[in-house]
Amino acid sequence: MSNCYSQITLRERRRLFELKQLKVPLGDIARLMGRHRSTIYREIKRNSFRDTEIPDYNGYHSVVADNISKERRTRLRKLRRYPELRKFVIEQLEAHWSPEQICGRLISWSAP
Repeated sequence: MSNCYSQITLRERRRLFELKQLKVPLGDIARLMGRHRSTIYREIKRNSFRDTEIPDYNGYHSVVADNISKERRTRLRKLRRYPELRKFVIEQLEAHWSPEQICGRLISWSAP
């Protein structure tokens, strides 16, 4: 396993799905895929399909997981969506405020 992180690919997600279907322990899956155990756990937790109306389909599905991951990456972050918020944060960082101080101020203002 390398120290350099790379996103999990659709091919890796398909392999993860296959191994999970075969009931291979997640630690062994991580070793076989050359990923850290926590990466595999996190992948399954964050990108599993959940629906209260169709519970039979709940679980980890490679293509669905890939779509969820891509959607999350393309979603605009708060500082991109709110230019005035971005301006405030940059000004405070330039004034040597810590991220914690900026966060505390924004919370007290009930900012987005």
